[in-house]
Amino acid sequence: MAVAKKTRTKMARGRKQDRARVAGGQNYEVQYEAKKTGKSAPAVKKAVKKVGNVRKRVEKRLGR
Repeated sequence: MAVAKKTRTKMARGRKQDRARVAGGQNYEVQYEAKKTGKSAPAVKKAVKKVGNVRKRVEKRLGR
């Protein structure tokens, strides 16, 4: 039972890390971030190119 729990923890860390990033090449992620911040999709892509793919930096750049 303990082994399965360790596996879930590793998986959770992977998902959490993935959620902290914006994949600029994935339309659904760009659209989600655009809707969330109230900006256009090209503005989100531009922000990702400028500051990288860390979600907090992208949102800060977009003025959220």
